[in-house]
Amino acid sequence: MLARSTIVHIAKRLLCLSVFVCMGITRSAAAPLSLPSTPYRYTVLDQDLSAALQEFGNNLNIRVNVSTEVRGRIRGGMPDLPPREFLDRLTALYNLQWYYDGLVLYISAAHEAQSQLIVLSPISFDAFKSALDALNISDQRYIMKPAPGEGLILASGPPRFVALVDQTLKGLVAEAQARRGPVAADRPQRESVLMLFRGSSSTVFRDGRPEVSPETPHHEEALGGTDPDQK
Repeated sequence: MLARSTIVHIAKRLLCLSVFVCMGITRSAAAPLSLPSTPYRYTVLDQDLSAALQEFGNNLNIRVNVSTEVRGRIRGGMPDLPPREFLDRLTALYNLQWYYDGLVLYISAAHEAQSQLIVLSPISFDAFKSALDALNISDQRYIMKPAPGEGLILASGPPRFVALVDQTLKGLVAEAQARRGPVAADRPQRESVLMLFRGSSSTVFRDGRPEVSPETPHHEEALGGTDPDQK
């Protein structure tokens, strides 16, 4: 049997490993909104909802973008809650959505949510999803999944989230086209050939320049003319 100290050591290592894995999953899911865990004390009797959200950002030193569609008033006291719970409570009470892109906290009305079908070609879904995770754009609260059909995804969520999904795809497509550009430029260009007919004679233009072809009959021969030496 293992000694008690060995079992404790193994348990500690497993615990540390599980914490590390969970932190990694959280980082890849979305841009982290770092908020203090201490209660957010906000006393209000009757205040415009948009103004309260702006003041929330000012008090926590976070840039906040509140949509003009966010309307309503906060009446009555709010309980002392950690900032994240305070924000979630307001969004639930007033039917809002929020999305943090790493720089700005965007708050919009739920009816502003967008659903968009995006063509992936020539990017694969796995490559696209990996890019969104690496850029901390993905958010488990909002939809980003393959749609029925070839090379389509459905993105649904607040306007800022859908816009970042679309911008990321355009950047990946531009990068893929730039990589293929030099290869296409190195390929030999096809030769342009044009045959121009004038009556019974013809002239071959190769890459825009006339070319004398031994197989092209002269005008006099085409008309049945005689050789001067035979006179």
